[in-house]
Amino acid sequence: MSLAKQTQIEENLQKLFNDESFKEMLPAEDYEKYIAAKQILKFNKGGIIFEDGEIPNGVYFLNKGTAKLSKQGVYGKDQILRFIKEGDLIGYRSLLCGEDFQAKAEAMTEVEATFLPSDLFLQMLEVAPKFSFVMLQKIAFELGESSNTVTFLAQKTVRERLAEILLLLEQKLGTDPEGFIKISLTREEIANIIGTATESAIRLISEFKQDKLIEVEGRNIKILNHEKLIRLGHVII
Repeated sequence: MSLAKQTQIEENLQKLFNDESFKEMLPAEDYEKYIAAKQILKFNKGGIIFEDGEIPNGVYFLNKGTAKLSKQGVYGKDQILRFIKEGDLIGYRSLLCGEDFQAKAEAMTEVEATFLPSDLFLQMLEVAPKFSFVMLQKIAFELGESSNTVTFLAQKTVRERLAEILLLLEQKLGTDPEGFIKISLTREEIANIIGTATESAIRLISEFKQDKLIEVEGRNIKILNHEKLIRLGHVII
């Protein structure tokens, strides 16, 4: 899993998804439609951006905050699929496939998002080649990530999975001034992500702390030894 490639694609999308960029890429008439149709939406922590099974009527570009995509399993337990941060776009896959949303999007912090209605988003893909190309890159990368997830869960040990997930979370979400990853996860949520029991996740986090790989303050985690975690998780930077 290439963290650098993921970051590059996210940065390219962020550079394009703004008023100034769209003004350069779109014909004047289409740009005016974009300005008139876009909406700035705000969600409190725990707020639902869209529900699993809901009919998509547009896409959401996160201007601020962090959210998560999750899907309810057969026993009613939510499975976290991925995290979304500032500069990321969600809702497009179901829209392009012509199906209902296949996951729930929930704000994990205060979130501000730009909403684009379906017809406008599809039109922009037709008339803005640069935007279309970045979206193709994003879709292709996430398709590869889905394949990697199978390997991640099937072939790596739980210890290796935890190491990789901590590195990915830091890379994707960043750190606060004290170096802690910018997300507060319960032990159950961490166990959910790496596919293990909550008790096993608690034990592994304690072991990582004892080995001085990480520092833990409540639900917050700081990586202390990146090199060892990279080797442990067999992560490609």
